[in-house]
Amino acid sequence: MLTFPACKINIGLRITEKRSDGFHNLESCFYPVRWGDILEIIPAPEFRFTDSGLSIPGSLSHNLCVKAYNLLKADFELPPVQMHLHKIVPIGAGLGGGSADAAFTLKLLNDQFRLQLSIAQLEDYARLLGSDCAFFIQNRPLYCTGKGDVFSEIGVSLSGYHILLIYPNLAISTAEAYAGVKPRKTDVSLHDQLVAPIDHWHTTIHNDFEDSLFPAYPILGQIKQQLYEAGAVYASMSGSGSTVYGIFNAPILIPNQFSTYRVWEGKL
Repeated sequence: MLTFPACKINIGLRITEKRSDGFHNLESCFYPVRWGDILEIIPAPEFRFTDSGLSIPGSLSHNLCVKAYNLLKADFELPPVQMHLHKIVPIGAGLGGGSADAAFTLKLLNDQFRLQLSIAQLEDYARLLGSDCAFFIQNRPLYCTGKGDVFSEIGVSLSGYHILLIYPNLAISTAEAYAGVKPRKTDVSLHDQLVAPIDHWHTTIHNDFEDSLFPAYPILGQIKQQLYEAGAVYASMSGSGSTVYGIFNAPILIPNQFSTYRVWEGKL
């Protein structure tokens, strides 16, 4: 069976406090984007994982697709499979590509072997694999709190808009990004700001990681400004970086200054 793990953007991202377990609580809208990887799982005489496309760092035992398979295998009599991942979404890009791969592995195994796991059960498994993995089980716009794994409904729809994702060939680790943040709580609800018209967002909706990462990597702030100059109605860094995106009313010609970066443009 074949599936296409998609990535996501963060529309607004507030780091509200550091938790006693070392993680941080946040508030954000996670919004799915169609830029994705390709994952195939088929029955095989013995378990095997292969990959192509972008190089995936780390050992096989730390690969999130493999960890997802082993997580279910511990509770179900899963047969061995051949798993192949063609990696397209950049790593360390703030797009949740690895988390999507893990979540889509869980969903594909659930369908392929008729495990009959509910969405809630799949989300519980996904939470064991990473803070934003559970989002990709439903893979639809959601307001996310906690570590990014507690969900509620939000009336945000970007249907009809176009998005331009710019990855400046710069991987930023989650540890580096969080080392620079200063958790803070505000009196204004991000949820309320997000349901305002999109042409208000540029003055109200902010990604807290920009405060420390833009001074450290000036190219990120430059890209954001260039996206506004190209006509974006809203632009922001996604997640903990380093992808910066712009949302546009219509398809655009990709500006020449982005020609050396990894770029994806599509409809939301």
